[in-house]
Amino acid sequence: MTILEAINRVDSTKPNSYTQIEKVDWLSTLDGVIKRDIIDTHEDGEDVVFEGYNTETSLDTELLVPAPYDDIYIRWLEARIDYANGEYGKYNNSLTAYNDAYGLYQNYYNRNHMPKGKNFSYFGKPESVAYYAANSVAQITLQEDKNID
Repeated sequence: MTILEAINRVDSTKPNSYTQIEKVDWLSTLDGVIKRDIIDTHEDGEDVVFEGYNTETSLDTELLVPAPYDDIYIRWLEARIDYANGEYGKYNNSLTAYNDAYGLYQNYYNRNHMPKGKNFSYFGKPESVAYYAANSVAQITLQEDKNID
């Protein structure tokens, strides 16, 4: 989805008096958060370049989140419009829809990209509490199996 497509879609479903520049700024804020909180926390995140959107940015610029998760932009713009209008009941509903869309994309990204970090392990390092807890459960289970016979 491009910047212009997102703006046109929200304008057709939620008529408003906000300028295109304001909506571009809102979209830039969202993509900045997505880049920092989701993409940059995974390997190869530095390969995705995002420098923000401004009045110089082409409206045909592709936004960071691909289909079918790109409705996050519509939900975000709807929430921003409701908040700016002081319609807090609608804002709460719009923000809930946005949070759902954000969560879906975040889960998709997490499933398909390796997180950054060294020695990534399901049970952690040998000195971690999770490692000992997991091994303790395994040892107790083995003892119980022996006692059953």
